Order: sequence, then C-alpha cells, then structure tokens
Amino acid sequence: MKLKKAKKIQIHGYKHDGSLHRVWINSFVVDDNESYLVTGNQRTKVIESSGRSWYTKEPALCYFFEKEWFNIIAMFKKDGIHYYCNVSSPYVYDSEAIKYIDYDLDIRVYPNGRIVVLDRKEFETNSSKLNYSEDIIKIANHAITELKAWIKEKRPPFDDVTVKLNLETFKKVLDYHKELKETKNIERNRKRDK
Repeated sequence: MKLKKAKKIQIHGYKHDGSLHRVWINSFVVDDNESYLVTGNQRTKVIESSGRSWYTKEPALCYFFEKEWFNIIAMFKKDGIHYYCNVSSPYVYDSEAIKYIDYDLDIRVYPNGRIVVLDRKEFETNSSKLNYSEDIIKIANHAITELKAWIKEKRPPFDDVTVKLNLETFKKVLDYHKELKETKNIERNRKRDK
C-alpha cells in the first residue's frame, strides 16, 4: 500500500524481543516509491523506551526499505548533511505507524565522507541477551557491508541530489501543514465568534 504524500505518521522502532525501543511522534510522508519510503521530521518529539523524551533539532529525512535490512536518516546540519544508518529489519506499515526492528549496529557518515561503525559491543551483548539467530547475525553484518558499498558508490540517498530534492518536497509538505493548521484555526475562531 502506497502512503499518501504529506500524510502525518508515527515511526516505531522495536527491539528483537518485541519491546518498544523508540517512537517519533510526528513525521510526514515525503515520497513512497518502488525503491523506498521517505519521511521527514523537524522539531519532533522522540520518546525512548526509558520514558525519556527529547526533540529533534534540524530537518531530517528518513529512508525506509521493504527489502533492505537498514534504514537511513539524513540530517541537515549547519556544516552539511550527516547520515545515520540503522541496521534494522525491513519496515512495515500497519495504519498505526511505520515499524521496524532495530538491530543495534549503526553507521554514521560525516559531511567530509568519514564513516564510523557504531554499537558493535551493544550488538554482541544483545545477540546473546535477546537470542539473535545465526541468520540475524549474518544479515546484520551483511547490512553493514552493504551500507558501506552504498556510501562508497553514492547510491541514493547518499548522492546529495536525491536528499536535496526530497528536502525541497519536505519543505512544501511543512508549508502545506502550516496552511492547513492556520485554516483550521480561522474556522474555529469563526465558529466561536458566531
């Protein structure tokens, strides 16, 4: 099922045992094509499994895949585009939220091209604690290799052109929702004034 552009949506990340890991409260669909689903968020509330919450700062685009074992977040900071890649299950959408299982391993890509693999220790701990199968361990390690290849080859969304086009679309989506909110406020005020 293709998701409609500008649809307001939540994102739920889970752990292998089914426990909720992290929730992004407000995101918007930017694009849903045969390759991936793109959502955008800015200053959205994120709730951790511990109950702690925080707000994102800069605009971010999230790329979700139905067949790849990772998702990619492009963050637009003052010094350039930073990418944060999560090794995860392919996503599903069930009308409540976009959902995926987080498998700990991450890659951070800096604007200068530097690549850092993160959370190997967490992956090893959770492999044992959460009983990852040999297949999951192989898939997760292969996802790191695959991501490095995508980054090196500048495959979308690492090609800059794709993310910049998606960012422009996201800005239009935000403008649309701002206008919608203003229209609703005007209507609410009219009804109240009658």
